[in-house]
Amino acid sequence: MNDILKLTVTELSDKLAAKELSSAEVTEAYLGRISEKEDSIGAYLTVCADEAKKQAAEVDAKRASGEALSALAGIPVGIKDNMCTRGLRTTCASKMLENFIPPYDATVVEKLNALGTVTLGKLNMDEFAMGSTTENSYFKKTHNPRNTDYVPGGSSGGSAAAVAADEAPFSLGSDTGGSIRQPAAFCGVVGMKPTYGSVSRYGLVAFASSLDQIGPVTKNVRDNAVILNAIAGHDAHDATSVDREYGDYTALLDMGVNGMKIGIPDEFFGEGINEEVKNAVLSAAKVYEKLGATLVPVSMKTISHALPAYYVISSAEASSNLARFDGVRYGYRSEKYEDIVDLYKNSRSEGFGAEVKRRIMLGTFALSSGYYDAYYKKALQVRTLVMNDFSKIFETCDFILSPVAPTTAYKLGEKTASPLEMYMGDIYTVPVNIAGIPSLSLPCGTDSKGLPIGMQLIGKAFDEATLYRAGNAYETETGCYHLSKEVK
Repeated sequence: MNDILKLTVTELSDKLAAKELSSAEVTEAYLGRISEKEDSIGAYLTVCADEAKKQAAEVDAKRASGEALSALAGIPVGIKDNMCTRGLRTTCASKMLENFIPPYDATVVEKLNALGTVTLGKLNMDEFAMGSTTENSYFKKTHNPRNTDYVPGGSSGGSAAAVAADEAPFSLGSDTGGSIRQPAAFCGVVGMKPTYGSVSRYGLVAFASSLDQIGPVTKNVRDNAVILNAIAGHDAHDATSVDREYGDYTALLDMGVNGMKIGIPDEFFGEGINEEVKNAVLSAAKVYEKLGATLVPVSMKTISHALPAYYVISSAEASSNLARFDGVRYGYRSEKYEDIVDLYKNSRSEGFGAEVKRRIMLGTFALSSGYYDAYYKKALQVRTLVMNDFSKIFETCDFILSPVAPTTAYKLGEKTASPLEMYMGDIYTVPVNIAGIPSLSLPCGTDSKGLPIGMQLIGKAFDEATLYRAGNAYETETGCYHLSKEVK
C-alpha cells in the first residue's frame, strides 16, 4: 500500500494505463490511509468511501473493456469543502451550511468527473475560506502532517495536509489571498494560484468574488501542471471566466531556465522575515543562477499598502456575498425568533463563527455611507498601483522569486489570540490576488525544526507554463519535492 501512496499522479496514470494497478487498488490504498491517519491529521470533513469504490470499479470496468480513458481516469482526489458537489455535503466548514447538499456540481468537479477521477471526500478549511491556519473550521482543526503540533496553514489547510499526509494524490483548493500557496508551503507540497479567470469559479461558494481562484495542490510540479490542464478553460456559467486559448501547461516543463531573468524584490526580504526562510529562498535563487538564469534586483514599493487594501476589498466583498445566508432559503435557521429581523439576526449570529463575523463587520463598515470613498474606493486605487508595479517588473523579468510567508508553520493556538498578527502573514501572497496574476508555491528546504519552507514564483497573467518550467527546473536540480516523501 505504501508504494502506491508514494506515487505521483503521473506515475499512477502510467501504471493504471499499463494495468499494473487497478483504480480499485489505488482507491482502497488511499481510503486505508485516511482511516489510519485522520484521527491525527483531520484533513477531511466528509469521506465518501462507498461512492469512491463505486467510481473506481466503473473506471476499471471501462478500462477492461478497452474503452479509451483520460490520463486521470481512476485517480483519487480530495475536494475543498467550498466547492459544490452534487449529492455530497458542502459545508464551507461552517455551522451555517452544516447540512447543505448541493443539487449541482461546481464546474471544476464536473470536469474531473468527466475525466474519470475518483472523489475521496471533502476537505477541511477555515470557515468560508477566512483564515490562515484551518483553526477557524466549525467542525475540527487540521494538523500539519510534518509535525502535528503545528498548523497546516489555511484556508486550504485540509487540501495541503491531505496531499502531504498521502491521504490524496492531489487535491483542489481555493486561493483568495494565499490560501493555496501558504498551506502548500507550510506542508511541503506544491500549490498553484492560477491567473484570475482561467479556472471557472462556478459552484465555488464565494468569499471575495474578484479575488477567489481555484487551483491544484500536488506532490510535485509536473502533477500540478497536469491537473491545471484538466480544470482550466472558459466556462459560460462564470461571467469572470476568460475566453481564450489556454494551451498545454506541461509543454515547457523540461526547457530549463537558462537565459531567463528572475526578479528579486528587495521589499520581500526586508523587516519581519524569518532568517531561515530568507536564506532558503535566496539559496534557491543561487540554484537558478547556477542553471543559467540572471537575478535582477527589483522594487515593489506598494507591498506595504497591498495588505490593508486586500483586507478592505475582500471583507467588503465577503459582506456582500454572505448576505445571502439569512436563515430563509437554505442553510442554518435559528429556532429563536419572533419576527423577520430576529430571524436574520439570530440565524447569522449563531450560524457564523467569530472570524467570519469580524470580516463581515469590517466589510460592511468599509461599504457604508460616509466611509466608502475613504476605504473601499481607496483600496481599489491601491489595487491599480499594485498591478502597475507588477507590470513594470515584468517588462524586464520573466518571473519573480519570493518567499510565500515570512515564517514557517505556527504552533496550533499560537496566533488565534491576535488576528492582526495572523493577517500580517499574508503580506507576500495577497499582492498576487490583487493583481490577478499566477503564482506557484513549492518547497525549497526546511527550517531548524524540520518544518517546510516554501518559495513562490510569480508570473505574468496566463503565463503559468513559465512558472511550471521554472519550478520543474528547480525540483529536478534539487529533488526538493521528495519533502513529500518524508511523512511517516
